[in-house]
Amino acid sequence: MTTLSLGYSPCPNDTYIFHALIHGLVACGDLTFAERLEDVETLNQLAVDGVLDLTKISFHAFGHVRDKYLLLRSGAALGRGCGPLIIADGSVSLKQLEGKTIAIPGRLTTANLLLQLYFHGADKLLTLPFDQIIDAVLQGRAAAGVIIHESRFTYQQHGLHQLLDLGQWWEEETGHPIPLGGILAKRSLGEERIRQVDQALRQSIEYARAHPQEAVDYIRRHAQELDDTVIRRHIGLYVNDYSVDLGDEGLAAIDCLLGKAGQIGIIPSVDLPLTL
Repeated sequence: MTTLSLGYSPCPNDTYIFHALIHGLVACGDLTFAERLEDVETLNQLAVDGVLDLTKISFHAFGHVRDKYLLLRSGAALGRGCGPLIIADGSVSLKQLEGKTIAIPGRLTTANLLLQLYFHGADKLLTLPFDQIIDAVLQGRAAAGVIIHESRFTYQQHGLHQLLDLGQWWEEETGHPIPLGGILAKRSLGEERIRQVDQALRQSIEYARAHPQEAVDYIRRHAQELDDTVIRRHIGLYVNDYSVDLGDEGLAAIDCLLGKAGQIGIIPSVDLPLTL
């Protein structure tokens, strides 16, 4: 047997997707997986350092590691109506944010990349784990915050308001769905092994869709927000047909995002294929 290191986040969409794979519920041939659950920005940095064989990553970070990693066609978080939100307490407008501190869930997150594209550069940033951003805004440590994951469903409970849906802005600007994150494999694993992993991951997602209750305890054990309704909404928003296979539309959206980031120097230009 061959054991591959596998990193993903404790967020419900990831634990839902990977549950069957790591619990031996789908055929993986001679592969086993040593999973490591980390915040997405930690995973981004681990990829920059080349630590893991397989990992969830923000597409922003993917732009910095394409020389080492290849994108799998399965497992991505990409879609419409699921982008990061800029939120504030009502004392500041979107136009008033210039020069003010904005809390972000990591410098290599796609959330930050979209923020940079929208403002053509935003440099007064407070980097925090995603689940601490709402508190930072409430405490006045940041004038606004860019929220992702479960926070999209809970910020209004804290009296906060949406200033901009960055995903909606992206969709209106480009016509593409918004690429948030994907699953990478080290190029050094070789084409045959990478295809084997990709097929097993696709089967894991299909298994989760066919047996949604089997992963519930595993998802709850790792979720930041334990409300069942929030968990269901989270999975429904971030796991879709693009997660099963990116397809031509998904790949075009990723290519567009990385192209725009490369044009303004946020990521290096790399002449390598995104995927097999």
